[in-house]
Amino acid sequence: MNALATLLERLAGLGADALLISAPANVRYLSGFSSPEDGRVLLSADGALLLTDGRYIAQAGEESRLEVAITELGKPWHQDVAERVQGKTLAVEADHLTQQLFEQLKEKLDGKVVATSGWVAELRLFKTPAELAHLREAARITDAAFSYILEVIEPGLSEVEIALELEAFMRRHGADGKSFEIIVASGPRSAMPHGVASQKRLASGELVTLDFGAKVQGYHADMTRTVALGEISSELRRLYDAVLRAQEAALAALAPGKDGQEIDALARGILAEAGLDGYFSHGLGHGVGLQIHEGPRLSKTISQVLKPGMTVTVEPGVYIPGLAGVRIEDLAVITETGYERLSHSDKALIVL
Repeated sequence: MNALATLLERLAGLGADALLISAPANVRYLSGFSSPEDGRVLLSADGALLLTDGRYIAQAGEESRLEVAITELGKPWHQDVAERVQGKTLAVEADHLTQQLFEQLKEKLDGKVVATSGWVAELRLFKTPAELAHLREAARITDAAFSYILEVIEPGLSEVEIALELEAFMRRHGADGKSFEIIVASGPRSAMPHGVASQKRLASGELVTLDFGAKVQGYHADMTRTVALGEISSELRRLYDAVLRAQEAALAALAPGKDGQEIDALARGILAEAGLDGYFSHGLGHGVGLQIHEGPRLSKTISQVLKPGMTVTVEPGVYIPGLAGVRIEDLAVITETGYERLSHSDKALIVL
């Protein structure tokens, strides 16, 4: 059963006549439209429409797998939706619709609006062969960018300059763009898990954490590597070795039927043996697809069983304020027998 048929079945079970999809990633998933922030999908037994405005007539016509309907100039999109489903019960994505818009739709439809949550996100957990092809290509470009940047990094360059080089390389080699704001965090700044590239200049004896990814056809790659710029202290090597052991053990544990919570605990246990678990301040991993962070989760607070077709990152990290941080991250897909690693860059400590 395809995604639209599955949603129609759930819609019937809810007793509603039409479903409005407004979350951008879900709009793109169902339609293929690459400007989903300016699109909505309206699904009913009569068919599925991509609703957008006149700026996107040509683009939507080229990209959308669904019939395209253009909202009249000056007409709010929610008014267009209400007119199309007048007299019917409309289901909406409550977690992607403001309270104001929800109330406006209820007013225009005489209260015949019901809330749903997570319907499309549940479908997106399981990647199709076409989706996996995009993810593999994004990961391939990301690996190539890492190999390239190793030849570029040197003392005196700023973190921003490194980030710009990474983005330019990925775009030159087929990426739509970067998956997220590139993290380049050196020296004490590497203790910031989301240390977006700054004007700080790299210096010898520091660790440099690079967290980045290419985006291909809307699908994101996500990889982190930490490298040494010249010789580093024995304490920094100890941090690196502990994180690497935790990452490789957790990666090897990926398999269908495994609980992400248990894999998170495995990584934390290895860091605890080194006295470092108190410096691991986030979950072990997350799904990746049309969003950089989506389900499933590898987390100590969420129990979620892994199944074939799911993608996950495995990214333990240790962050010691005032000293340094280390994170190592791979992207993988769960298979029938285990996992396929999509990130292939070397994880042994690289000293530049």
